[in-house]
Amino acid sequence: MASIPAPLRIAAFGFRSLPPSEGGAGADKFALELLPRLAARGHSVIAYNRVYPGKPKPAGDVEFNGVKVRSFRTVAKSGFDTLLHSFKVALDIVWNNTADVVHIQNGGNSLVAPLLRLFGKRTYVSQDGLDWERDKWSWYAKLYLRLMSLFTARVHNQVIFDNVFARKYFEDRFKRQYEFVPFGADVEYTGEGEAVLGRLGLTPGEYLLFVGRFIPDKGLQYLIPAFERSALDKKLVLVGGSPNPSAFEAGLRQTRDPRIVFPGYIYGAETHALMHNCFAYIQPSDVEGLSPVILESSFLGAPVICSDIEQNQYILGDTGIYFNKGDDADLQRVLEAAMADPEQLKARASAQRETIVAQFSWDKVVDDHVTIFRKS
Repeated sequence: MASIPAPLRIAAFGFRSLPPSEGGAGADKFALELLPRLAARGHSVIAYNRVYPGKPKPAGDVEFNGVKVRSFRTVAKSGFDTLLHSFKVALDIVWNNTADVVHIQNGGNSLVAPLLRLFGKRTYVSQDGLDWERDKWSWYAKLYLRLMSLFTARVHNQVIFDNVFARKYFEDRFKRQYEFVPFGADVEYTGEGEAVLGRLGLTPGEYLLFVGRFIPDKGLQYLIPAFERSALDKKLVLVGGSPNPSAFEAGLRQTRDPRIVFPGYIYGAETHALMHNCFAYIQPSDVEGLSPVILESSFLGAPVICSDIEQNQYILGDTGIYFNKGDDADLQRVLEAAMADPEQLKARASAQRETIVAQFSWDKVVDDHVTIFRKS
């Protein structure tokens, strides 16, 4: 009779916090979906949170959905906060032997991988794109991220990509084979968060939605002008904000259009309620990996209108409603066309959801990660 493999001891870092808190992004969402599911399979999982200046730090470890959560303080400076936290975490993993398998999010954290490997840890990094292409980074941060791609490609036991385009770039450049595991899309919707609509003064089907960081990559500098020029009789709800105060975010908030709503950060069931009840979800990004908000919005039945970058087209294929990347005039045209034919929009939403349900499952994501952790 075949023996049952022993449970894995897994440490995870590279996100901001579990559960997600203000300033969180796709990495936090990924941790929220992956890590508790690994714990539910019987694996020992410890997650490392960042605590920023002015925020309270837990007195000790806490538990979240079966995951042990340990917190370390870091600095507020973008980029440096990640590096400082990663070094503290690596030392803790080595000194206290908290894990054998280390799952790291984003290649910018690969600088600590040699230390972990030196002490016998197996390291795996999830890479969601070519980070140095993101406009939010300074020139020196982009240079650092390019250099870190050399570490990411070579020092880990394996690199796991959520999209085939970034994986192809790495495989072509470094002549090695890497893993591809897309995000899941399945969301259990109970409607428990629907009180958020009343709190924000929203009516189902009477608003457009965006959820994400207010950074140049996400394309709000196209969405807001396109919407302002339109005569749409809907609201535009922009959920999220900048992880650090920025002139870019301040400029976005200067709009005087009374139809535009800035509710701040919203998470979990309330975000799902906003997705489920919106007229359409808008994703105007210049750069993406595999967008979890597109996956979840589509799964929850929202029609998705998005930029025509190849990562978005990979998700939605022929069912997508696209505008030309970076072209606010074309985005305005697409929004007004969607408003003029709501029945066609509903039909497209149904086709999008069928595409998503057939391809993206969180249970498969967990299965694939465990397989990779054991074989590499």
